[in-house]
Amino acid sequence: MRAVVQRVIGASVTVAGAKISEMGNGFLVLLGIETDDTTEDIEWLAGKIARLRVFGDEEGAMNLSIQDTKGDMIVVSQFTLHASTKKGNRPSFIKAARPEVAIPLYKEFVHQMEKELGKEVQTGEFGAMMNVSLVNDGPVTIVIDSKTRE
Repeated sequence: MRAVVQRVIGASVTVAGAKISEMGNGFLVLLGIETDDTTEDIEWLAGKIARLRVFGDEEGAMNLSIQDTKGDMIVVSQFTLHASTKKGNRPSFIKAARPEVAIPLYKEFVHQMEKELGKEVQTGEFGAMMNVSLVNDGPVTIVIDSKTRE
């Protein structure tokens, strides 16, 4: 399971011209799910993101987590995070989980993030063509992969 975590001062998701999610300060998380991801990957990744200390404290040092700041979150599914570009110029997405595997894991990840944060987490729409807007704060963008945790 791979996540691109972006610290934002605002983000939104629009599908077919309708805004379905909108938030202020917090994280926009782009989430890619592989075929062999498990509940263990979900728990580890959600915990890592919830405790990631990249928000400024009173001195401006990155010492606070999204839990500490009570920030908001939008999680957007993005299978293209598992693109392989080793051969040719057209990416292969063979490692990305098919919808029948990915959708339940995506929903479980969102639920785990809600448990970690103690609040509702907004989402994109799985499988839809989405327009994602954000104002990256810093910019701070971090890639976390549950397969490289050791």
